[in-house]
Amino acid sequence: MSDRNETNEQQPSPAKDVSSVSSGGGRVCTRTRTTSETDIVLTLNLDGTGETNIATGIAFFDHMLEAFGRHGLFDLDIAAKGDLEVDAHHTVEDVGIVLGQAFAAALENKQGITRFGSSLIPMDEALVLAACDLSGRGQLHYDVKLPIEIIGTFDTTLAKEFFIAFANNAGVTLHIRSLVGENSHHIIEAAFKAVARALMAAVALNPRIAGVLPSTKGSLS
Repeated sequence: MSDRNETNEQQPSPAKDVSSVSSGGGRVCTRTRTTSETDIVLTLNLDGTGETNIATGIAFFDHMLEAFGRHGLFDLDIAAKGDLEVDAHHTVEDVGIVLGQAFAAALENKQGITRFGSSLIPMDEALVLAACDLSGRGQLHYDVKLPIEIIGTFDTTLAKEFFIAFANNAGVTLHIRSLVGENSHHIIEAAFKAVARALMAAVALNPRIAGVLPSTKGSLS
């Protein structure tokens, strides 16, 4: 194998990640990520009202992220620039990475959270189930059947890539399953809404366990 340092091939820039959590007591995080493929600035407020300002350069993806914020009551601001001349994969995946990292940081120590959440969301003929555990063990279990591979210019397989990146970086055990559906747009949108609703339930603070970590082993990692 040749030593790549001996060639003139330009090496990819390492990812530069910067995160800041609000010092005002709210569960808010701003996170940036810059690579040779994407440049992303994202702010997430877990205790918002669903206000969103999304610009990724991918219209269908923007629509899904707006639905995620609105129905999860998460305030979400995303400005992403990616190498869309290649395809949308890097942008979609990296937004998932940054959103997951911001989600984990905004949760802080997880004391007092409900921890578990689930939601069954219909959208016309489609019905999608999402369930989550803020376990600290990031993983996605995805059984979503999509009749077509392209919606406009959006590759529908990227929905799974987004959820993989989000779950892994948020430390969330996430299950998504389509129970029925014929229209890929409806199925994917129902999935984003179901995940948002499940997460909203899981991050909710329960005053009955204020200051208590919801774990019998004393750790959510």
